[in-house]
Amino acid sequence: MNKTIKIKGLDCAACAAELEQTLKKINGVLSVVVSFMGQKIKLDYESEETLERVLFTVNHFEEVKVVDETPRSKEAGRYALNEKSYKKEWLLIAFSVLGLVGGLLLECFYTVFPAQIAKHVLCAVSYILVGYPVLRATLKNLMKGKIFDENFLMTVASIGAVCIGEIFEGVTVMLLYQIGETLQSIAVNASRRSVVELMNLKSEHADVISGGQFKRVAPEEIEIGDLILIKAGEKIPVDGVLLSKTAQLDCKSLTGEAEYRTAKAGDELLSGCVNVGGVIEIRALRQYVDSAVHKILDLVENAASKKAAPEKFITKFSRIYTPIVCLCALAVAVFAPLLDGLLTENAFYFKDFERWFVSALTLLVISCPCALIISVPLTYFSGLGACAKRGVLVKGATHLDVLANTKIFAFDKTGTLTTGEFTIQKVTPAPSMQENELLALAAALERGSAHPIAKAFEKITTTYEATEITEKAGLGLSGVVNGEMLLVGNREWLNMHGVACPQTESEYTLVYVAKLGVYQGVVEIGDSVRPQVKHAIAALKKQGVSQTLMLTGDKLSRAERVAKETGIDAIKAELLPQEKLEIAENMKKQGTLVYVGDGINDAPVMASADCAVSMGKLGSAAAVEASDIVLISDDLNGLVSGVRVARKTRKIVRENIVFSIAMKMLFMTLGAIGFLSLAWAVFADVGVMLVAVFNSFRVKR
Repeated sequence: MNKTIKIKGLDCAACAAELEQTLKKINGVLSVVVSFMGQKIKLDYESEETLERVLFTVNHFEEVKVVDETPRSKEAGRYALNEKSYKKEWLLIAFSVLGLVGGLLLECFYTVFPAQIAKHVLCAVSYILVGYPVLRATLKNLMKGKIFDENFLMTVASIGAVCIGEIFEGVTVMLLYQIGETLQSIAVNASRRSVVELMNLKSEHADVISGGQFKRVAPEEIEIGDLILIKAGEKIPVDGVLLSKTAQLDCKSLTGEAEYRTAKAGDELLSGCVNVGGVIEIRALRQYVDSAVHKILDLVENAASKKAAPEKFITKFSRIYTPIVCLCALAVAVFAPLLDGLLTENAFYFKDFERWFVSALTLLVISCPCALIISVPLTYFSGLGACAKRGVLVKGATHLDVLANTKIFAFDKTGTLTTGEFTIQKVTPAPSMQENELLALAAALERGSAHPIAKAFEKITTTYEATEITEKAGLGLSGVVNGEMLLVGNREWLNMHGVACPQTESEYTLVYVAKLGVYQGVVEIGDSVRPQVKHAIAALKKQGVSQTLMLTGDKLSRAERVAKETGIDAIKAELLPQEKLEIAENMKKQGTLVYVGDGINDAPVMASADCAVSMGKLGSAAAVEASDIVLISDDLNGLVSGVRVARKTRKIVRENIVFSIAMKMLFMTLGAIGFLSLAWAVFADVGVMLVAVFNSFRVKR
């Protein structure tokens, strides 16, 4: 069983990793992913009893609580951001600063005993104001047997400073730490808010026309076939067919394109688009659960569950790194003064113990791995949001990494490089057959097919009705019309059934027709190349893509013409689905493979590719299921944007990892040898973390 649990109060990336490890240990939990950025838990579990144990554990972990959701509010509040006011935090910080400044003034200008008592009181109040949450968290963790987190490090460092008489430094340590935590929380919430606003696609209500009356309902209550009235400025609640003459639509939230789209009667409109013209009417084509908006929200919601390799590395690194640093700090506090005494005075005693103790505390403060734990997932989160803003839905951070590293792109032709909107180009009946009769027979059988070519026959009027229809992928159809066996498909399909067909030369797709084992004629079907494909292929090559390949079941002559028009490097034509799969497997041996298809006949290849990209306005359930990336609109330029964002994301992740580790090593070395005070250590730690966090925001630009 699967469940996504919405939570609140998870304010620490390290805590998210710890909660995830805790939940994995519960008996009956098959898999679990805790998203710090998304504030949710994706759970795969065995029984309701397991779920109850998980919910109990979550509700008793730190300040984390499960968000209760009713069926109605679950969708409505799905992407509502739990806005947090930071007035309390800043107020406590301000009073703490006043107390610290007052203590410093008393220290500098008054040496009398009452003034010194007042100084200590002010410093104690200042420390408690900002340190209470940290001290409480440390105590709770120690009672549970958990140490080596940032709360423990800051508690030891600040109390240690007070114990050796550096009271101002102890207060400063805690004050700077709380300022850094507050700034970090604000930055992370800002990133969450940008994605939440981006995903604010769902309409809150819909006006359904029934019996000449208007009834306001929730999108979830709309049924297929319902008539819906949409006023200017309102979002389309579910996917539907336009009944009005024309409509002006703002599709920016779906496609990232700023230009308005003009639709005409009969066009399919996707939910989430905004009506910017006059009042329009649509007929519901799908229920809300099958509409574009619901699919988009599902994809975005689950994107954080697939972590990239750097995220997994950082999680493992932090679990090993912090205990090792604590042992190093202990060694500095104990062995360094002993070694100092032996080397300088040839005596076995603790020389300059206080100095080495301060160095150990400084090492502890600097060692906190917050910069890595927060900035790496935040960068991927920003990358996923930046892609979604451009109409590219990526199902997980791991697919961003694959997209960034790929040099080989393979494309399906029909519905991907071409529009997939087939029309009849030419009809050549046999001598004994009339053209209208041939089309009527073919149309009767093609209406039982889901293949894009079948749409070319939708407007053909036929009185025939086919039964016992069977379809062989990549070959054709068979069925019974008026008690007579009918075959429709390619030449190989008819030959397999013992029907002799003349060899017809054409750049278009040929659909042969046979009745009772006798050839009846051929229909030539064709579609046009998408206007933006040539630019997209050229842009991919500019970004360093070394090989582009077309895999198609279409004729070689037609494939060559499309390749010439689009700039594709190589083609493999007249392929059956299993042959596409074999070629894809061989291409993977040459490097990482991204396959782009419409998802109708490409699901096996898409499942096999290192990264699969689906086209078709989310219309194909097979495409969404099998693909790792979904282009909301039928525009391959979205893929170009996705590659650009993915590479920028990878670059910034590497920058943050290298920068954070290098700065940590430098400051830890300076702290260990006594060149860095405790206060400066905290400042350095917070500074590195904030630089890494704000660097991650560059992905969204």
